[in-house]
Amino acid sequence: MIELFKHLFHLDFDWLFLNYGTMVYVILFLVIFVETGLVIMPFLPGDSLLFTAGLFANLGYMNIAFLVFLLFIAAVLGDNCNYFIGKNIGLNVFRLKVRGKNIVKQEYLDKTHSFYEIHGPKMVILARFVPIVRTFAPFVAGIAEMQYRTFLLFDLLGGALWIGSLTFAGYFLGQFDLIRLNIEKVTIGIIVVSLLPILLEFWKARSEKK
Repeated sequence: MIELFKHLFHLDFDWLFLNYGTMVYVILFLVIFVETGLVIMPFLPGDSLLFTAGLFANLGYMNIAFLVFLLFIAAVLGDNCNYFIGKNIGLNVFRLKVRGKNIVKQEYLDKTHSFYEIHGPKMVILARFVPIVRTFAPFVAGIAEMQYRTFLLFDLLGGALWIGSLTFAGYFLGQFDLIRLNIEKVTIGIIVVSLLPILLEFWKARSEKK
């Protein structure tokens, strides 16, 4: 298991196919589901994994249509699992009382609810493209008691955009030798680009604080 995780984090698809064959489909499904569905697992590869999977589909290792469909289902199921964990467990935990006081002030929960009522749809879609944030966003949406029908609609849209754009990008760019021969550099570039929103927000927050 440790060996599997090591090769997953290094996006060593050659090793994965050599050792697991078509079971790689199941492994990829579980990685995307866990990364989006369990709030305690935000550090699994996401964007770079999708791009590399698309690239290897171009090389004939996988069927691109089935791959995209499978990972889309994993992403949606993961987000929905995280939403209900937040709504049914996280919210109850935050409302626990210690010495007669809530662990989290009701005022903060109300503000979170108000935020998701206004910005929830945009947040659900954009969070898909930001590592770590995409793991916490559906969990917080559940805590904020965002209307489920609205959450599901925009989660489906966000999931389709995220899975489709990155996987097909890898598939179509994989036909170029420059990309195929520099997979490691390309995936590092994707990770850097996907982290830019977090870095920009951090810089913006520091600037406003000053």
